Parts: sequence; C-alpha cells; structure tokens
Amino acid sequence: MPHQTLRPSVVTQSEMIGDHAEILRTQLQRMSAALYPPSAAKTLRRFSSGEAAKIIGVSDSRLRQLSIDRAGPQPEVSATGRRSYSLADIHGVRTHLDEINRSGRKYQPWRGPGEHLQIISVVNFKGGSGKTTTAAHLAQSLVLRGYRVLAIDLDPQASLSALLGVQPELDVRPNDTLYGAIRYEGARLLSEIIRPSYFTGLDVVPANLELMEFEHETPKALAKRRSTDQLFFTRVAQALSTVDDRYDIVVIDCPPQLGFLTLSALCAATSLLITIHPQMLDVSSMSQFLAMANDLLSVVRDAGGKIEYDALRYLITRYEPQDGPQNRIVALLRNLFGEAVLNAPMLKSSAVSDAGLSKQTLYEIGRETMTRSTYDRAIEALEAVNAEIEATIRRAWGRA
Repeated sequence: MPHQTLRPSVVTQSEMIGDHAEILRTQLQRMSAALYPPSAAKTLRRFSSGEAAKIIGVSDSRLRQLSIDRAGPQPEVSATGRRSYSLADIHGVRTHLDEINRSGRKYQPWRGPGEHLQIISVVNFKGGSGKTTTAAHLAQSLVLRGYRVLAIDLDPQASLSALLGVQPELDVRPNDTLYGAIRYEGARLLSEIIRPSYFTGLDVVPANLELMEFEHETPKALAKRRSTDQLFFTRVAQALSTVDDRYDIVVIDCPPQLGFLTLSALCAATSLLITIHPQMLDVSSMSQFLAMANDLLSVVRDAGGKIEYDALRYLITRYEPQDGPQNRIVALLRNLFGEAVLNAPMLKSSAVSDAGLSKQTLYEIGRETMTRSTYDRAIEALEAVNAEIEATIRRAWGRA
C-alpha cells in the first residue's frame, strides 16, 4: 500500500496506529477476497469411498456392499464409476450400521446416560503456539470420529471463526458471539447464537471484537454485584448447560491472555489442553501463565467455585524432530510432567500452513493438492494427537 494513503497532514505516532490499522485491514480484506470471496459460502469436499470407509471404521468392501444392497445413504457415482460420500452421508452410514449391528459395537459414539459433557478449553498465554489450529483440527477430527461437537471461539481476533467458515466482519452481528449469552444485561439463549457449519456435525459460536465487552463490563458488574447475581466465572458453564443434551464435546479456543474470558473458560472446562511451542521463551511464558492461572483459580475456589478437571494435558506444537534444542526442551517437559505431556507432538508442517492460506484445515483439503509425503506426514501426526485426546475423553466417561 503506497505511503501517500496516510493522512497528508502531520500526524503523531499514536495517530499513525489508526492509519496503519486501516491500511493493513484493507489489504488483508483484498487478499482474503481473492482467496475466499465475501459472497462465498464455505463448502466441504466429498470423500472417496476409501476415505469414507476409513473414517467410519469399516472395510471398503463392506461399504461397497452397502451401496450394492441400496442400504443406508447412497454414494454419488461419477461417470467413471468412482463413488464418493458427503460428510452427512458418512454420519448416515454410521446410523444405519448401528441399526443393523448385532455385535454390540457402536459406530456412532455419542455419550450416554451418566457420561457428562466434555468441555475442552485450548489455552496458551502466548500467541503463535498453534492454539487455534489445534482447536480447529481437534473439533473436526472428533466430528469425523462420530461425535456431536460445538466449537466456541472466545478469541476476539476470531481466527477460529474464519477457519470454520464465518467471516467476523460480515457474518457476525451484535450479540452473535458468546458474549450475547453471558452478558450481564439482555443476554440471549445460547441456542439462538449457535450456528451450524459447513462441516456437518460441527456447530459454531463465532467471535469478533464484541467479546472485549465482557472484559470491560465484568469489573463494573463486580463493583455493584448483588448477592443474587450470577458470578462471572460461572456464566460460560451456565450458558453451556442449556445445550448440554445436544453435544458430546465442546472445544473452546481461548484468547492468548489470562482475562475474564479465559478465566471463565477455565472454570467451565472439564479438561485443559495447553499448547506449547518447545522454545525457551515459550516455556518461560507458560510458567508465568500456570502461576497466574493457579492464583486466579484459587481465588475462584475461595469464592465458592467448583473446579474439577478430568485431564490436564500439554501438547507440543510446531515440533521439528531434527532440532536439538527443541528435543532437549521436550525431554525436560516430559521429565517434569510425565503423562500430562501428550506422547504425540504436532509437527511443524508446510501442509498446515498451505491449507491455512485458503482458510482450510488438513481434513478439508485433498491429498492430491500437495506433495503426498508432506500431506501424509502431517495428517499422521495430527491423527495421533487427536486419537490421544479422544482416548482421554473416553477414559473420563469410563469407557475402554
């Protein structure tokens, strides 16, 4: 953007912040429009028969036989005879298999009586740790595994919203974020804010800068609080309790700072997933985050808050196996925290970065869109991470 677009009159350094913000916003909108036009609605590709069979957990021949028998949702067949399934079809096949299955296996792993809603807050004190990428891929992976998932974007920067097909500048109106359901006056029902995504089975609560209002309003509410008022740190949990029966798992992408929004998400969570880039500065930042979080959660407990986590896990992100210093830091973390550190790290990969350029995840792009070895290496690491998190969820439910 040419320099002359700045105001021609003499401006102070502080005034230039506004100019630079407008210049950058305009340029980013142009770049975004070129890749993803504002009028476009994000759609999900179809899955090949082999991919669908792997997602469902059956052999390709079993899926082909269902198609031949005209049992359950039918695939789309191309002129060359290739069969493909939408994600809705895949969910339908799962339902059909459960209806005809007599082995006791459940292809649709929804939670049952006595299994509480799993709320996973993905947190980090420092930006750039892969927090949003982790949250998006985790939510989509759990849907592909058959769960009913709600993704909540609590970061005012709204990166998760954009990745999941919601354009915060255009699609999100006042009170369309979680703030609309947790505000102190005039709150809406969360069910009115939740919107379905293009990724069938994944619902979304989007974000925008409106969420900052909660940070501004909470101190005022605390100053004039009446004994009958709902405490701020219970508001997220209370909102989620109104849709408890609709979901198995909630994934919350928290802001990269320890404010009232993040603290509320920590109090609502049944599990914490802390992403960490294995660099010394990031580890030092995480140390500060843990100390501050502990102090604040202690205050919440003293105020009567009940905080119980099924699991606290650390996920190593942007990991480069050939990097010696990174390996030493990972070894240190495993030595200090043991099984709290997930065995599988998320590798640093150009596949994730390339997908992100068009606001997509690895689950959305096809294997044919990039070097297959690059894609396979990234998706294998990603699936290992998400399988480990799913195992933690199942243990919390008492399942094998």
